Amino acid sequence: MPSQARPGFKTITSGENQRYKELRRLVQSAQARKKSGLSVLEGAHLVIAYRKHHGAPQQLVVSRSGMEDREIRGLAESLGGPDALLLADPLFRHLSTVETPTGILAVVQTPRPQPLPRGMDACVLLEDIQDPGNLGSLLRTCAAAGIRHVLLSGGSVHAWSPRVLRAGMGAHFALAIYEQVDLPGAARAFRGTRVATRQGAPRSIFGTDLKGNVAFLFGNEGAGLSRELLDAADVVAAVPMPGPAESLNVAAAAAVCLFERVRQLGTEGVIRDS
Repeated sequence: MPSQARPGFKTITSGENQRYKELRRLVQSAQARKKSGLSVLEGAHLVIAYRKHHGAPQQLVVSRSGMEDREIRGLAESLGGPDALLLADPLFRHLSTVETPTGILAVVQTPRPQPLPRGMDACVLLEDIQDPGNLGSLLRTCAAAGIRHVLLSGGSVHAWSPRVLRAGMGAHFALAIYEQVDLPGAARAFRGTRVATRQGAPRSIFGTDLKGNVAFLFGNEGAGLSRELLDAADVVAAVPMPGPAESLNVAAAAAVCLFERVRQLGTEGVIRDS
């Protein structure tokens, strides 16, 4: 290990090492992550985003070649502690969930929000979103549009899976994410306007007042919103599509709707420090 790296890193060169086996099980098994209440963040961007909102991770793992990267080395020196691991490159490659390993990953406690607040000025309800990339994009859009509360049905993909985390690009840590939510019940309890989206609805999202307390309801990629959730809505609107495309991706449709709210609030020119 290079002499100038922060002391405390345990070097692992064998795949038979027990700590390595436990780490690999955590990376590869969604059940292990859910049971332990832990999530795995891969890449410097996610580690930095986590540090900004929650502080130091529970464990930092760096590859030998990762230590040669200036940014990763800086993170290792500032965040590495008694549980930090330095892995031989082949071992890190076996852990990595991406084609080109990033050289750094962190194990963190999965953030758990408090019970649903009674008063939310705006929120997004996502029903049975199946694609990790879609969910990550939706979360990133919510954070960018200033929506803090995101509610997921029990049939949605796990928000803290590695693929969703990568697609979210750190947005997770700026949000309060609620999983396994009774969405129809939450929609009925919301104090404000509940806006559902449905292709072909006669009302345009651009003609809908989105300036007050608004709950946006978005449905499954193929089936859309359930009848129960549609019935809980005050307004059902569509994104106008004058072109020949049959439909919009749910993440794209959500972006149109959320930034129409930003436009109506008159904050489109405000640049926030993210």
